[in-house]
Amino acid sequence: MSSTGSTPSSEFSTAEIVVPVVVFVVIALVVGAVKLGAVLFIGKQFSKTLTNVAVGTEPFNDDARFIPLAMLRLATANFRIVLGSGAFGTVYKGIFSNGVTAAVKVLNGTSDKRIEEQFMAEVSTIGRTHHFNLVRLYGFCFDSSLRALVYEFMVNGSLDHHLFKVDRRASIGFEKLQEIALGTARGIAYLHEECPQRIVHYDIKPGNILLDANFCAKVADFGLAKLFNRDNTHITMTGGRGTPGYAAPELWMPQPVTHKCDVYSFGMLLFEIIGRRRNMDTTLGDSLQWFPLWAWDLPETRPVMSIVVKMLEGALEVPDPLNPFSHLVSGVGESGDIVTQKARNAISSDWSHPM
Repeated sequence: MSSTGSTPSSEFSTAEIVVPVVVFVVIALVVGAVKLGAVLFIGKQFSKTLTNVAVGTEPFNDDARFIPLAMLRLATANFRIVLGSGAFGTVYKGIFSNGVTAAVKVLNGTSDKRIEEQFMAEVSTIGRTHHFNLVRLYGFCFDSSLRALVYEFMVNGSLDHHLFKVDRRASIGFEKLQEIALGTARGIAYLHEECPQRIVHYDIKPGNILLDANFCAKVADFGLAKLFNRDNTHITMTGGRGTPGYAAPELWMPQPVTHKCDVYSFGMLLFEIIGRRRNMDTTLGDSLQWFPLWAWDLPETRPVMSIVVKMLEGALEVPDPLNPFSHLVSGVGESGDIVTQKARNAISSDWSHPM
């Protein structure tokens, strides 16, 4: 054997090193190709989706469904005018070359898993809907350095801004608030009952109800929303969702939930519209901190949103709620107790399905 020849052990060692490296490189290339393909596919499919749902005069032509970063910088004067900000990002005012004013929502970060989930949630839900009481999504930007969503501009901001004003003289009148509540209910009912796939919002609250120039309500912020097949009556969640004070109790429990989580949140919204105060106010005494403490939280007995719409329209009578203190009067004449009888009537009413 030549002294310069390779020994079996050295050949084995080289193979041990080379093979894993080659495999790693191949896997990296495949993963990279898959990611690139996914991005291109998502962009293409989303553009098609927007084209399919478009109705009427378009503020952007078909080629502008995907909005380049350079166009966003120009429209927002390099992201100068801030409309608001939150945990997931900042909203800027933008005016595009065709004169359309829009709200440009820039998400924080590009690699954070939660940010990616929010981006995809909004693209896959609001991107395929078109309803008068849902905020309109004009387009999106999926850049290596930025994720952004471009929405129609709501000149009167959020319901939250108007509902809790210190100066009540500048507040919205109750008649208009009733219209806002009805419009919000119609938007949610559309998501639940009229879309090809049911959309559950999971974060209904005053801050996510936007108002146009005529104070018409538009449901917004679909960052927590989910699409579900109508055959799936119950959904298994991993971890809580929504905003404390508005989120349904079952969202924080280890059990399946339904689309009626949004019904509960809408009920909390109505509490605040009627009372013109926040449900949760830690500045008040203990007994007043949690306003809807007595709310009935049995998910299966909540009405569907189309029934809620009919109640708000006056087409259906709103029954009295169950007596929250019935345990204190359980020994009082069961058959003749008016409250008990009304409670029984409420239980016997089947609101769990559209009429």
